[in-house]
Amino acid sequence: YQCERMAASLGDSTLPAELRERLADFDLALSEIETNVKPLLDVPHSELMEKLSPLDKAKVELLTAYTINSLFWMYLNVCGINPKEHAVKGELDRVRSYMKRVKDIQDKEKAPRLDKGAAKRFMKNALWSAAHAKSKPVDAPSEEMPSDISGTLNQTPDVQGKKRKSMEKDIGRKKKKTDST
Repeated sequence: YQCERMAASLGDSTLPAELRERLADFDLALSEIETNVKPLLDVPHSELMEKLSPLDKAKVELLTAYTINSLFWMYLNVCGINPKEHAVKGELDRVRSYMKRVKDIQDKEKAPRLDKGAAKRFMKNALWSAAHAKSKPVDAPSEEMPSDISGTLNQTPDVQGKKRKSMEKDIGRKKKKTDST
């Protein structure tokens, strides 16, 4: 509204149409900001902060600082001062960095957590244990690995390859014997 009054006081003939349009857009944006900020301004700050969690308090404080500095940025632009060369740019960057930190904290809270109890139960029940195997009756099938396989686990890959080829030859011979009979 103030921009429109300023434009009207200067007279329509002194302002180009493009500038009048930009002032009208600026006035509309300021009115929208005022509408959005009004509910926060109607409630006392201490009352508002009582109801919020620490993370939400930080968000409100950062939003307030960012809004004030952004409005000051716009004010500098209107006055013809380059805000990029003003201290407000550094302040906006600082507030943005804090906003990023708050977002990182919020994302960390949302990250999935490890249920240690469930993990312990899973490990206890899923992994083979030697004590469990010893407690089985003698006539039950053994859960131990065959000696052919267990012997190869601690060997180098090249020794394992030779044993594998030897086993494949043995299987091939047995297959030929069964085919010929």
